[in-house]
Amino acid sequence: MPYIDMSLEQLGSYRPELEAPADLDARWEATLAEARTHALDVEATPVETPLALVDVADLTFSGFGGDRIRAWLVTPAGAAGPLPTVVQYCGYGGGRGLPHERLFWANAGYAHLVMDTRGQGSAWGHGGHTPDASGGGDAAGPAHPGYMTRGILDFDTYYYRRVLTDAVRAVEAARSLDAVDGDRLAVAGASQGGGIAIAAAGLTDVGAALVDVPFLCHIERGIDIADTDPYQEVARYLAVHRRHEAAVLRTLSYIDGVHHAARATAPALFSAALRDPTCPPSTVYAAYAAWGGPKEIDAYRFNGHEGGEGYQLERQARFLAELWG
Repeated sequence: MPYIDMSLEQLGSYRPELEAPADLDARWEATLAEARTHALDVEATPVETPLALVDVADLTFSGFGGDRIRAWLVTPAGAAGPLPTVVQYCGYGGGRGLPHERLFWANAGYAHLVMDTRGQGSAWGHGGHTPDASGGGDAAGPAHPGYMTRGILDFDTYYYRRVLTDAVRAVEAARSLDAVDGDRLAVAGASQGGGIAIAAAGLTDVGAALVDVPFLCHIERGIDIADTDPYQEVARYLAVHRRHEAAVLRTLSYIDGVHHAARATAPALFSAALRDPTCPPSTVYAAYAAWGGPKEIDAYRFNGHEGGEGYQLERQARFLAELWG
């Protein structure tokens, strides 16, 4: 059955008034300060592949709690840098996969860092390789969803506090590399990756943001109207734990992309899909409306959660070329 959240006209004027926690900035500043007490300790190990036109490195760095986070770094073969760079975050349940799946940005002349998402990588694609060590030790390796309610009763224990901290540290790790032009660094992602990219842009300085059909935005509305997981994980949790609603919604307010978007200042290119049952377009437009910097949005009227896919990727490359020359 076709799913229409709001008309384009309604979406364009949709600006929900969401109140951020009074201590949002202070708690994130403290979280990142704690993470930075651990040496970033970036290690890039060259990987032998059958790919002749790109160089690949298996990158590790210290994220939340000093946990070692893995990533791929893919660059044009022999490039000395510094190169414009895209730091990419993965969709829900997926991992960094295999290097040969990550060729577009290197072939466009960029350095491309793909961050593994701690504890994820077992729902689709070709796997993840980073345990959620602070969420249960090395045994908390890549697992099948869900993740939305892990530690959800308090910000300090919540799973996405760790993930978003890793995302900021990934930007810092990229900037430490000779191959990377730190002034021309974009964060990017679709779905969960888009929500993570919004938070990274709000929590640290970046040069641009490429945000596709983002998850983790206007979260309470997503829980109410999304037809599918991951938002429905929270609804099912609250259907059992009826007295936890206030605590759950408070924790999620520290993660919500609407609040992080309001703190972002970099140029951004968003996309939304009007038949998206997973990340309803009104939740996307809420974050877009709140974005604090220059912004554009592309709407795919007849698409679901897949959004623009290859069409949007080409659009992103043109957007960055126009931005950085």
